[in-house]
Amino acid sequence: MKRFHIHIAVNDLEENIRFYTALFQTEPGILETDYAKWMLDDPRINFAISSRGRKPGLDHLGIQVESSAELDSVEQSLTAAALPVAAQMQAACCYAQSDKYWTVDPQGIAWEAFHSLDAIPMFGEDQVVQLEPAPACCKPA
Repeated sequence: MKRFHIHIAVNDLEENIRFYTALFQTEPGILETDYAKWMLDDPRINFAISSRGRKPGLDHLGIQVESSAELDSVEQSLTAAALPVAAQMQAACCYAQSDKYWTVDPQGIAWEAFHSLDAIPMFGEDQVVQLEPAPACCKPA
């Protein structure tokens, strides 16, 4: 089963934790000095915020899968659609070790499909994947 993922860069982590805790009506399941994450079942979402010096706002979107087979299926769909795809195996980011495939939509928003393998004791330094935006499928004449 898949879970939608949203990661937002924030300036003030505490203020945003208060806001999202009230919005989601629950405390974050993971709380670090620079990161917080809610794994919600209603709606089924992996929602993360971090204060690591990136421009505030939407950092990236994604699809979290529960198995390597599901991850391979997502990658095959992206590749079959001729979308830009970059693999990132054994990535250490966001207090987790994960296998990932990155793509970027026509607006330039980064998307990751990932399978988390294990928790790690540090935020890590995920490789920044630079891809050209996917072409729009239906441009007006």
